[in-house]
Amino acid sequence: MGESRIANLAPQSKPLSEIQREVDAYISQFKEGYFSPLSMLARMTEEVGELAREVNHHFGEKPKKKDEDESSIEMELGDVFFIVLCFANALGIDLTEAHRKVMHKFNTRDANRWTKKDTDTP
Repeated sequence: MGESRIANLAPQSKPLSEIQREVDAYISQFKEGYFSPLSMLARMTEEVGELAREVNHHFGEKPKKKDEDESSIEMELGDVFFIVLCFANALGIDLTEAHRKVMHKFNTRDANRWTKKDTDTP
């Protein structure tokens, strides 16, 4: 599981800032707007639970019930991503900047935490 599974994905042309604006435009069309932070946290917890259920069905010992709806890890990750975007938007957080700060933290604080691959071997 340690190997990159996305190294060969074609680069997408939609920056994260555009994705945040797209979600904002979607939410802005409704009178209710964004949920409160506590409601969004509860919603995120629900979505992560649904993701956990799918992962358990695919990689764990718990098969789906015969009458259970088909879903996918991809769709459940998409739902988690959507609520993260909503949460950030509601709080005015630029996720590109948040990502930059997190990567800086991992590249400095955790720079020697894990065993790096030997990149000198052809």
